[in-house]
Amino acid sequence: MTAAVSPLVVAGVALVCSTAAASVTPWARRLVRSDSRWLRAWAPAVLAGVAGAGAAAISGTWAEMLAFATLAVASGLLVPLDLATYRLPDAIVGPAYPVLVGLLAVAAAVEGDWDRLLRALLGGLAVLTGYFVLALVSPTSLGLGDVKLSGLLGVFLGWFGWHTVLLGTLSAFAAFAVLALALLAVRRVSFRTDLPFGPAMVLGAAAGAAWATVL
Repeated sequence: MTAAVSPLVVAGVALVCSTAAASVTPWARRLVRSDSRWLRAWAPAVLAGVAGAGAAAISGTWAEMLAFATLAVASGLLVPLDLATYRLPDAIVGPAYPVLVGLLAVAAAVEGDWDRLLRALLGGLAVLTGYFVLALVSPTSLGLGDVKLSGLLGVFLGWFGWHTVLLGTLSAFAAFAVLALALLAVRRVSFRTDLPFGPAMVLGAAAGAAWATVL
């Protein structure tokens, strides 16, 4: 369990993440050429703000906070992009890899715990491999964007431990199933309707990290 973080710090990180996401939303909208309501500035701002608050709350050091906040901003953009266009652009996912790994390397140096960084990298590789296999088996269920995002989230989950990798990954599929069943129940979708998987992946990773922090 990490030490309690000041509510002021949590609010500050949330505000910074929210502002950052809102400022780059016009660029993201041009990237996918969509005018979806999901890509109005408020949606990424709110999502990144909530994720930023969570990032601050589960951080043990300033370096961890920077790493997690970076992922929070990326997630705040990727979730509405996936909801709007069923796409997880490489222009966002790709650069997030070196930034997250680099900041986690700084965190490992600060904490003097390089095993955590190695585990994070191996966790990312394990989750990426698993998703890649699933995409090969069922290409209509998972896209390459999901596969690429899985490795990024796997690095994040691996930082906390192998049990978190497993829990966060399984939580994504559980969240997706619950959402799909709820939408079916209210007749918003049919069994043939495609649903984006990225939001469930982000939610599952958040749940896994939160549980690891509580434990």
